[in-house]
Amino acid sequence: MTGTGAIVHIGGYTAETGGRAEGIVAARRDPVTGALTPLGTAAVTPAPSFLVRHPTLPVLYAVNELADGRVSAFRVAADGDLAPLGVRPTGGAEPCHLAVTPDGGYLVVANYGGGSLAVFPLDGDGAPGERTDLVRHEGHGADPQRQERAHCHMVSPGPAGGPLLAVDLGTDSVYRYDLDAATGRLVPRAPRLRTPAGTGPRHLARHPDGRRCWLVGELDATVTGYELTDDGALHQRVRVDASERTGHVQPSEVAVGPGGRFLYVGNRGVGTVAVFALAGVVPELVAEVDTGGEWPRHFALTGEHLYVADERADMIRIFRVDPDTGVPEPLGEPVPVPSPTCVLP
Repeated sequence: MTGTGAIVHIGGYTAETGGRAEGIVAARRDPVTGALTPLGTAAVTPAPSFLVRHPTLPVLYAVNELADGRVSAFRVAADGDLAPLGVRPTGGAEPCHLAVTPDGGYLVVANYGGGSLAVFPLDGDGAPGERTDLVRHEGHGADPQRQERAHCHMVSPGPAGGPLLAVDLGTDSVYRYDLDAATGRLVPRAPRLRTPAGTGPRHLARHPDGRRCWLVGELDATVTGYELTDDGALHQRVRVDASERTGHVQPSEVAVGPGGRFLYVGNRGVGTVAVFALAGVVPELVAEVDTGGEWPRHFALTGEHLYVADERADMIRIFRVDPDTGVPEPLGEPVPVPSPTCVLP
């Protein structure tokens, strides 16, 4: 892989999970035009449905969303190629999200099927060591099909030593943990946040002011705003619909835009990205943009551009975000990518 421009990696579902990808795809991004040029499969690995980078090292981590969950680490070359660095079992089924602590010392993985969190120490090269902890959530929610037991869907390490937040769709909860840097073990903080019954919390986004965050409900199609206190507790402030469209709405990703002025929510089923202004207490819906597909599984904001991964339409759609209005405008034709589930600039 040669050329100039920034490298983007794209995770996806492979044959093991009913998808058409072969592994992690690399693409070259033009930072001026936003254009993506696919460079091929950078690493053949099963079901790399979510990706994250190390904060300081050229290392990429991928979940392998399988019944026997695994996490894979890769050293990233300047041209986007990925060299295997290590594979570890996550101790639970279907890992779907992962994050590196801000100091780069630990990798934390959410096992969706296992309803658990796994912790791995990272050595000086960024390679994951033996698992230091595995915490299983217990309980269920109001939906007998989707919330029959715990389903951990996201981990969000706290900046500046704040608690790690673990979003659990199955128990309608956000759990709080302190990570002991000496032992690599999670210490729970009570009480956990309980969302309204049937919310099915999926992902949350933190505001750069450190005081606010927004949580999307996959099952009830809502966005809930919370105030984060100094001790890491969350207090509900406001709750709005994730979409104004009719029909099935199943929110996916949520992110705060650069500068903290706008909130973006991906809506599967209706195939939109909703844009909310954050000037007041209540997020104000300013636009709901069609993505060109039905199932925007994930998106990423980088520079002036928004990249939307539509899992079922086998494409990445590129938008330019107006810096004044926050509204994305489509650019060019979609980029064909098989079964994409995560875009990592």
